[in-house]
Amino acid sequence: MTVTGTFTPRPGAAPLGRMIRAQAALETRMLLRNAEQLLLTVVIPTLLLVLFSAVDIVDTGSGKAVDFLTPGVLALAVMSTAFTGQAIATGFERRYGVLKRLGASPLPRWALMTAKTCSVLVTEVLQVALLTVIAFALGWSPHGNPFAVVALLLLGTAAFSGLGLLMAGTLKAEATLAAANLVFLLLLVGGGVIVPLEKFPGAVQSVLGVLPISALSDGLRDVLRDGAVMPWADLGILGVWAVLGLGAAGRFFRWE
Repeated sequence: MTVTGTFTPRPGAAPLGRMIRAQAALETRMLLRNAEQLLLTVVIPTLLLVLFSAVDIVDTGSGKAVDFLTPGVLALAVMSTAFTGQAIATGFERRYGVLKRLGASPLPRWALMTAKTCSVLVTEVLQVALLTVIAFALGWSPHGNPFAVVALLLLGTAAFSGLGLLMAGTLKAEATLAAANLVFLLLLVGGGVIVPLEKFPGAVQSVLGVLPISALSDGLRDVLRDGAVMPWADLGILGVWAVLGLGAAGRFFRWE
């Protein structure tokens, strides 16, 4: 017996929330499957934490080296994902026309950027969890207000995301690849991640101190090592960078 019926098609886009979740899940899977990105976002911060905690290479001042290094490496992990990784991936998506096609889809452009941000946050949660476990195994003894830590990480993510999207949306993909990796290396050395800012000359310290990586690493160190309640100065610096970076990215980002 054959049953026939009338089927009415329902063309149209899926609900916005579902589209954002689907795109965020896709972005996260692509990121976690990329060996080069995993090297940048997971392997390098982990190796730096283990190496410099176990071997007395850099004078980190009084106290255990891991207590100084862990906040800086957490800041480095945020920068590697929100800035370097996102800038490179988005730059090549723009070059190959992926962003142009996605921009013509039912998913609004702001929702696409929201999905990318969600993907960054998911990756950062995995990074922070892994690095925290390793740091505890190395003898890390954190202190301070966890809400301050979350505020610093979120503002740091916003600041680095804005700068990464600005770079990806204005430079060619090859230039973005070179510039993002160069900035990563320069800020690794001069951003208070491994080497304390006090080791640099006074005039240089003043410049380095207002960089987002310095504000994030110093703020996390003030909370997790020194027990500060809320590092308002570092939060203010990150807030300014977030507003400037996201504002400039929204203004100058080119989809083609």
